[in-house]
Amino acid sequence: MSGLESLYQDLILDHSRTPHGFGLSADEHAATSHQRNPVCGDEVTLRVHVDGDVVRDVTWEGSGCSISQASASMLAVLVDDADGMSRAEASALIASFREALRSRGETPLDEERFGDAAALSGVSKYTARVKCAMLAWVALEDALSRA
Repeated sequence: MSGLESLYQDLILDHSRTPHGFGLSADEHAATSHQRNPVCGDEVTLRVHVDGDVVRDVTWEGSGCSISQASASMLAVLVDDADGMSRAEASALIASFREALRSRGETPLDEERFGDAAALSGVSKYTARVKCAMLAWVALEDALSRA
């Protein structure tokens, strides 16, 4: 394993062990989505506050493999660090993430744009794990469609 792959693996494990955004907010006006991966049993419930066109405050609860839990944590950090992003920006972020994970390793995630979530680029080589990494992102996409 290369040094970079080892670093990425450590980053995924760190987010899995100490997740950001874990614990659903009590915001009654937030949009919520529950998603489940029936193949492996990963589950995530994600809640996001949408104020007009501004998306912020992603919180979540879930269980499953380290990839699904780390991905949810990394997504929460991305949205929270942006201190609000437009719906269009959030949708574009989800679409780019999906494209990279479906590329089978051909399209790496840009670290500038995806931060720690760029560590999930390697998951695209393992099609069975793509759904694990996508779970929280699909939940965000669904919650935004409900908001």
